[in-house]
Amino acid sequence: MRLRPGGTADLDAIMALERASFQGDAWSETAMRAELASPHNHYIVAEQAGRLVGYAGLRALDGAKDADVQTIALDRSARGRGRGRTLFRALLAEASRRGVREVFLDVRADNPPAQRLYASEGFLEIGRRPNYYPDGNVDAIVMRLDMPAWAAAHVSTSPMSENRADVGASDENPPTSGGISDRRSEAGACT
Repeated sequence: MRLRPGGTADLDAIMALERASFQGDAWSETAMRAELASPHNHYIVAEQAGRLVGYAGLRALDGAKDADVQTIALDRSARGRGRGRTLFRALLAEASRRGVREVFLDVRADNPPAQRLYASEGFLEIGRRPNYYPDGNVDAIVMRLDMPAWAAAHVSTSPMSENRADVGASDENPPTSGGISDRRSEAGACT
């Protein structure tokens, strides 16, 4: 798996994965184009064998001390082997590079694999948004990460610079089980 910065040239492939991952709650093409083009956002895409298999986005205003995970999605074929963690850590490394002190996200209460991934990286639950998601009676769990503590616990090498042919599970990069697909809705809360 190879990670690289994402942009509007990736819109078609991102939208295909967006629709497959989020079905009735997928962002519109217009909203995703605006996300990818915003100077306040940083998107990373994951490719395998020349095909986009994942993407993740971070919103961090210039000079701000907090950031939000906007979205993260991984193709079903790429799940369960630590690739979601690699993508997520690259996003957090960007937050650290920008001097962010806190990262926030919302995760669906019915997505335990994503909750485990976030908790294993140091995110703590700080609240809930009852019945938040439009596709059902599902709460959003609001989580927060202390970025300096996360940065101190991780090596300084960026996953973006690895460019390995394939990223698999290891002691430092254990697999997650199930699906990792969470993101902020068009209204601005992470799902």
